[in-house]
Amino acid sequence: MKVKMNVQTAYHGDLLRAGKTYDVDKETAKRWIASKLAIRVEDNEK
Repeated sequence: MKVKMNVQTAYHGDLLRAGKTYDVDKETAKRWIASKLAIRVEDNEK
């Protein structure tokens, strides 16, 4: 699932920057969205 980060965080040793879009597994994406760490991005957006 694609998400756009609201905050900067480390994930599996990688630095994920605020404002950038990343592809993460669905369960992780759901947790981040619920915690307001990220927002969901539609797959057809870039």
